[in-house]
Amino acid sequence: MNESLPGYQVSSATWFYLSLLLIVAVFFRFGRVWSLRNIDLTLLLSLSPCLLLVAEFPEDAFSYSALFFVTGLLLVRLFVDRFFTRRPRLAQNLNVPGLAFLCVSAFAFLMTTVVTNSPPDNTMETVRRGRQLLKMQETPEAPAVPATNDPATTKDGTQADEPKPGPASPLIAAPVGAISKAVSLNSGSPIEQAASSELLAARILAVIAHAAVLAGLFFLGARHFGDAQIGLAMATLYLLLPCTSFDVHKVNHVLPAALIVWALAAYRRPSVSGSLMGMACGTLFFPVFLLPLWAAFYGRRGAVRFVTAVGVVFALMVSSLALISSDMRSFTERTLGSIDWPALKLREAEAAGFWSQHDPAYGIPVFAGFLIMLFVLTVWPRKKSLEQLLASSTAIVVGTQFWYPQQGGVYVLWYLPLLLLVVFRPSVSHLLPPTFSQTETTKQPVTKPQAAAAGASASGSGTRLFR
Repeated sequence: MNESLPGYQVSSATWFYLSLLLIVAVFFRFGRVWSLRNIDLTLLLSLSPCLLLVAEFPEDAFSYSALFFVTGLLLVRLFVDRFFTRRPRLAQNLNVPGLAFLCVSAFAFLMTTVVTNSPPDNTMETVRRGRQLLKMQETPEAPAVPATNDPATTKDGTQADEPKPGPASPLIAAPVGAISKAVSLNSGSPIEQAASSELLAARILAVIAHAAVLAGLFFLGARHFGDAQIGLAMATLYLLLPCTSFDVHKVNHVLPAALIVWALAAYRRPSVSGSLMGMACGTLFFPVFLLPLWAAFYGRRGAVRFVTAVGVVFALMVSSLALISSDMRSFTERTLGSIDWPALKLREAEAAGFWSQHDPAYGIPVFAGFLIMLFVLTVWPRKKSLEQLLASSTAIVVGTQFWYPQQGGVYVLWYLPLLLLVVFRPSVSHLLPPTFSQTETTKQPVTKPQAAAAGASASGSGTRLFR
């Protein structure tokens, strides 16, 4: 920000105080202090000071314990979400034009930070792999941008305490890299031109990832929740929350969340949702745990389409890796090597975090409890609505924070958009998965409750969605 606004500096702690005042002024319900909205808002805001403590005192056990405690409260809140059947319509303390202005201003502020600051090495490595994919190169090129001096950086350009991105991230970054190379105005040497185009691609990719999250939140609010103001409120709160600004550069954390949000937006089409979920599983590891829940949500016939779409995406990703592999050994390294094996071993000696300060053996029963939770949420209830799918999906992603060995608990951007959907959603128990007959291949006609909800959305009131 110093280049665009000389002398202007906002630290993470300062942004937390400023955004806290804005969030309370716009979203806090002063007339209903003990409302569910205020409780959710308090839990969301409680994450930021815990993250600040972790960043300031990474070796302090209290920092991660406080973060785990707040994350545990969020998990309990998601478990009991299905029992809150009364979801009254709560308007924001700011009208729609003011809310839209605040949303655009916050987006411009955060994206200016993205454009003026250097992207992390993890993002730069994703862009480089996308360029290798376009050129169908076998061996990685020398980094055009100098690597960081951080001792935690591994030989492949990623941080040791960061999850390893999967093969889908370079696939998404490849077209962005091609566009950035075409519009790059650098006229220096080839190395300088490559460095400039990579830097531009990393920044464009971050802007696109956050814009996709915002568009998905707005679409879900306007289309499925029946109120465009809810979508605008969710997008604004996503931008104002300090935990978004803390990791605004980390594209590999935002991409899977954006894909999952749009998979929810397209839930009426299992093939589209399956394709998006397959791409999300290819970016980071944690969306894999959502696949059984989503397959159970669609039922037997819908699950066939969903799983088939996921399998097709996996096949395309494997084929793309085969194009740039000269032999079987290289292909194996690019496929099996992209799996986050340290996470599956529940042990990561090089990474800081909660489990680095305790015996990793204690993480085994935590992971076992996570699998039990995953099984229960998948099979119960047998017939699920969109609101149950949303709460259960968020609970599963939040649950991964407890056993993940690499700085567990700090990856808030994995579940933040989903959590905002849970906080702001009205009663949408009438939104059910599509059903398919043996002879028809199209979706079931819209039911009466869905038609009523659509009429409420078209009229602009959206009051029928709230009970």
